[in-house]
Amino acid sequence: MTERDAARALAHPGADGIRLEGVLHALSDPVRLSIVRDLAGQGAELACSHFDLPVTKSTTTHHFRVLRESGVVRQTYRGTTKLNALRREELERLFPGLLDAVLTAAAAEQSRLTPLPTRH
Repeated sequence: MTERDAARALAHPGADGIRLEGVLHALSDPVRLSIVRDLAGQGAELACSHFDLPVTKSTTTHHFRVLRESGVVRQTYRGTTKLNALRREELERLFPGLLDAVLTAAAAEQSRLTPLPTRH
């Protein structure tokens, strides 16, 4: 981390500050859930610009802030890029099975709600 990046470090809750109700609130929004699903699927840090979200830039910033402040993601600067990483290990230690259950349920819901292609 460069000195400039350190100066722009974002506040994150420590593991003792992560609360179940905050995590559930963060995951209850469809846009935030799509961000978490994408991060989980990639298994790597992703820049905010990676996400194609159906909301304005200011609303996108809000969603990332909710995820960060609830302890679901960690955001770090690398130069001018803000990277996002899922705090999977910490969440698993605090709430065993919760994240995987939510991700599995979200995938099942998407499959259920996605129409099958029609044959002509």
